Amino acid sequence: MATITNPILPGFNPDPSICRVGEDYYIAVSTFEWFPGVGIYHSKDLKHWRLASRPLNRLSQLNMMGNPDSGGIWAPQLSYSDGMFHLIYTDVKVTEGHWKDCHNYLATCETIDGKWSDPIYLNSSGFDPSLFHDEDGKKYLVNMNWDHRVGNHPFYGIALQEYSSEQQRLIGKPRIIFKGTDVKLTEAPHLYRLNGYYYLLTAEGGTKYDHCATIARSKSIEGPYEVHPDNPLITSFPYPRNPLQKAGHASIVQTHTDEWFLVHLTGRPLPDENKALLDPRGYCPLGRETAIQRLEWKNHWPYVVGGNQPSLEIEAPNIPEVKWESDYPEKDDFNSEELNSHFQSLRIPLNEDIMSLTDNPGHLRLYGRESLTSKFTQAFVARRWQHFNFIAETKVKFNPDTFQQSAGLVNYYNTQNWTSCQISWNEEKGRILELMTCDNFTFGQPLRGNEIVLPEDVEYVYIRVEVKTNVYQYSYSFDGETWKVIPISFESYKLSDDYIQGGGFFTGAFVGMQCQDTSGRKQAADFGYFIYEPQ
Repeated sequence: MATITNPILPGFNPDPSICRVGEDYYIAVSTFEWFPGVGIYHSKDLKHWRLASRPLNRLSQLNMMGNPDSGGIWAPQLSYSDGMFHLIYTDVKVTEGHWKDCHNYLATCETIDGKWSDPIYLNSSGFDPSLFHDEDGKKYLVNMNWDHRVGNHPFYGIALQEYSSEQQRLIGKPRIIFKGTDVKLTEAPHLYRLNGYYYLLTAEGGTKYDHCATIARSKSIEGPYEVHPDNPLITSFPYPRNPLQKAGHASIVQTHTDEWFLVHLTGRPLPDENKALLDPRGYCPLGRETAIQRLEWKNHWPYVVGGNQPSLEIEAPNIPEVKWESDYPEKDDFNSEELNSHFQSLRIPLNEDIMSLTDNPGHLRLYGRESLTSKFTQAFVARRWQHFNFIAETKVKFNPDTFQQSAGLVNYYNTQNWTSCQISWNEEKGRILELMTCDNFTFGQPLRGNEIVLPEDVEYVYIRVEVKTNVYQYSYSFDGETWKVIPISFESYKLSDDYIQGGGFFTGAFVGMQCQDTSGRKQAADFGYFIYEPQ
């Protein structure tokens, strides 16, 4: 019996929206402040997935300059109708205080990896919008409504409004069709029509360990909706020993073999035997990931097979396995004119005066820009942590002439939490290798006074980070063969949603290459390769 092991999309790949077209399956996930926006993965068998598209790759579709940490793209939804893929997405501009300023859009494309349209603006009333294509040809947008009023619960309810493809806008009045259960924080609506019922799948309980998915049904699209008798449909909250925590935010698919599956958000906490089991439940530096469960139907209600908690391993569908070639090389020599799609930048695309693969062929060249604390223009290219144990490595050629210039290897959560091993300049010592840290906006330079002086004849400095589950360390080499470990350990948990200001952020740890020049002279650094190698 073929099985699928969870998670199917490891590392920061949250809020999955699954869509079937014939015998092809696609999952769209959130990318928040990372550019290009949205990741769409493709599978033939629900087991093996590859990154097929990052559809929002132009400023005309998405400009997140100045967006807050964990703003940007929240919970995209992918559907297929009328020979077109439809991608619904939110750009969240404000996250703090009483407001969630967010704008909802629709982009379309005939193929998953083609050039997606410029967006159609929909509304700004709340996040997590979803487009439902009804059997009579009508289309409806559902999204949660945000209530900023003092003393009110901010999650006002799920709103329904008709969408006109001809007019390319919402028409008629929005109506609240579901107020959620007493768990509250009702969001992420998806509508389905089956067995004479409309099914409304929502997420409840927030994004942390009390997350869950709720399903309700009605004979009328406008309700009233009755909630599943054994709600929630899936959750990890009552199951603290389950390695898949935070289960919720889900979507449903029926396979071409007439089997039913649920994809959902999950998180895997770091192991820590010295902590109490229940609270805190731990830290997930790999971010929120995507897992899959089997569904079965009883009395016209869906149930997760094996109970309403996630399983690490499930029975695969009755579909022949189709494996993909790896879409990410362990060693990227930067010999292409396009950056591998697993790499992303922050908030905006990096045009040729910031990043180039052709100015020095065989190298990724970054022209120094703003600091790692900037929400505007960083010269930073990174990829997700997707394993608890891995090595990342690069070699960099950089000749700074002021302490305001630095370039190197960075492990990053957001503008307030990161560590960097970088080449810089010291007035007395010349070129140096140093560490810089930012921990909830407290800065440190652990090698201060003991910086590593770089020999004048050294052209490239090799920098490596080794992540060993709970800790990681940097090391360096001048020849790529003899390595010296910098004897300072960093804690992985500090690059997790759960650590940042006590939780409530939504991304995950990244590792990558950065060049900054706060003198404004745009000094360039050349990176000769990048390795990401699971251990």
